[in-house]
Amino acid sequence: MNDTDRQTLSQLLDRCLDQSDRLLVQKTKMGNTEAYLGTVTLQWLSDRVQFAAQLPLFRQKIDPENLAIVPDADTAENLQQRPLDWSRQAPLAQYLATRKTHKFPALLVVLNPLWIDDPKAPQWDKKGRAKETAAPFDPLDRNHSLGLLTLDRDMQIFALDGQHRLMGIQGLMELIKTGRLEKYKKSKKTTGTAIAVDDPYQDLDRAYLQTLPQETIALEFIPAVIQGETREEARRRIRSIFVHVNLTAVRLSKGQLALLNEDDGFSLVARRVALKHPLFKKQQKSLINWNSATVAAKSIVLTTLQALQDMARAYLRHPFPHWQPADIGLLPLRPEDEELADGENELKILFNYLAKLPSYQRMKRKETPDLRRFHHDTGGGEGNMLFRPVGQIALVGAIGILVYQHRINLHDIFLKLSQYDAEEGFSKIDFPASIWYGVLYDPLKKRIQVSGKDLATKLTIYLVAGEKDEFELIKLRTAFAKARTVNEDKAIALSGKWVNPKAIELPPVL
Repeated sequence: MNDTDRQTLSQLLDRCLDQSDRLLVQKTKMGNTEAYLGTVTLQWLSDRVQFAAQLPLFRQKIDPENLAIVPDADTAENLQQRPLDWSRQAPLAQYLATRKTHKFPALLVVLNPLWIDDPKAPQWDKKGRAKETAAPFDPLDRNHSLGLLTLDRDMQIFALDGQHRLMGIQGLMELIKTGRLEKYKKSKKTTGTAIAVDDPYQDLDRAYLQTLPQETIALEFIPAVIQGETREEARRRIRSIFVHVNLTAVRLSKGQLALLNEDDGFSLVARRVALKHPLFKKQQKSLINWNSATVAAKSIVLTTLQALQDMARAYLRHPFPHWQPADIGLLPLRPEDEELADGENELKILFNYLAKLPSYQRMKRKETPDLRRFHHDTGGGEGNMLFRPVGQIALVGAIGILVYQHRINLHDIFLKLSQYDAEEGFSKIDFPASIWYGVLYDPLKKRIQVSGKDLATKLTIYLVAGEKDEFELIKLRTAFAKARTVNEDKAIALSGKWVNPKAIELPPVL
């Protein structure tokens, strides 16, 4: 294309696009579904696009407070739509307002002109079939692949996929317009402290916020009705598209999210230590499950990236409390590089001590499944809690409290823990003689018990530092007795004998 042609085309497009209700789009087609790809500003999206629950089909069947569809026989048959989760609005709006590298994928929206809901409109024939497609598209080329979509104010537009993105963008516009945004529970009941532009802890730049409404986002428009369809056939097609879009979307695992997270300080530090520390390598092989949040009994890995992130948070939340979001549901702000280096060093020192524990030293001679498996598992094993993510998180959480709240140095803590480990204190948790029996091991289901993590942390703190507060000591003994109680009047003592729960005592302090 020469300069003259380019200039002529530019002038023609400027003339076509000079009208605010005309949008340049690319036409696509998959199966029998036509769609039109275009871009709009965030402000336009916020003003013009509505939630799928607001489709005329549901106007008599939605909760006016939270826009969730009220399920009944009709709505269940007409369109399966997930209820809106309003607790997501504030985090998404905050993400757009604070992350200059933010990006939302395209939204899938439905074009619904007013005539669709009028059975007597001239666009319907006598048999109730549409005479035209509900997308006023004017092609600009002979292949009808590029053209203009007319989106005047009579055209209703509803988000079919991307409703929470729409919710976040609308929240952002509210924050820019009023200077604050309420935080909600799932059902749109207010909760917590609102996000406010003038709050110094929110790290919001007023000048930057004013530029956001003119940012652009991609939309894929599909017509609510295509030529030749009845209204019922159109409804089925829209429902089918929604279901297929959601079924083919694959969510990232917790491990994958931890691997990709570039803002959460705990995740960043955990990832660095996972890649560098020798504890997590054996003969050049990584001992970390990078994807899943669990470790199978037969797996050769030691832990998971998700567990390492939880350990980093449990330990480093004391010296770096500001790494956590300002409020529940909000996104964390990436720490400065110097702080990340300090956090990495703190965590590295901790894992240097952990690596010297007798249990982890045995990895040089034995495989991790042999140390992890319970005695009743196929092949038998040591039943060591330090080879289970929940046991690792509980132990590190306790060490963090001992170091930063009880002010006990790591050397003294690990003198006691190493001796305890050498005496198989962390092993054979599937036997009644172990204090972790009933806590991290469920004797009835014969499997690990994740719900016992907090009690395991408290017991570890007690073993190392004791407990001077009589009331707290009673609470701990009661929780320990409850964990070892099978029914109201039968509990398993450390001796393995059946006793009354009131007879259960805490083990001696190390």
